[in-house]
Amino acid sequence: MNRDSAGREVSRSRRGFLNTLLSVSAIAWLGSVFYPITRYLFPPESHEANVRSVKVGMVGNFEPDSGTIFKFGRKPGLLIRTPEGEFRAFNATCTHLDCTVQYRQDLGQIWCACHNGKYDRAGNNVSGPPPKPLEEYQVTIKDGEITVSS
Repeated sequence: MNRDSAGREVSRSRRGFLNTLLSVSAIAWLGSVFYPITRYLFPPESHEANVRSVKVGMVGNFEPDSGTIFKFGRKPGLLIRTPEGEFRAFNATCTHLDCTVQYRQDLGQIWCACHNGKYDRAGNNVSGPPPKPLEEYQVTIKDGEITVSS
């Protein structure tokens, strides 16, 4: 036993030191395990700019009666060139369960693979479970370049 400056007995055992060291280590380990789990479950907010328009490509890159999926901010978009050569653009998210739709040339329709939902080239629901039409975007062509706007 050791004595302090006032003459009192002070116990400085190795066991006490090791218990303290072990407790601090356990708390540090728990923190290193639970911090990543907490960050995964509650991620920070993503601040992405709101997109109003996107340049999709040149008119010559799209064949008549074809469709292509493009990124419109956080959402997928679908650009269709009709057999007549007209361009139409839609939000490519199905109105049923938010699956991504695609243009099927063999059907001449927009098709959702999740539950076989079908839309016509104007974005109106034709058959299947989709409850409402697709959101349509505005298509502008300037100097041969296609721009899609909301």
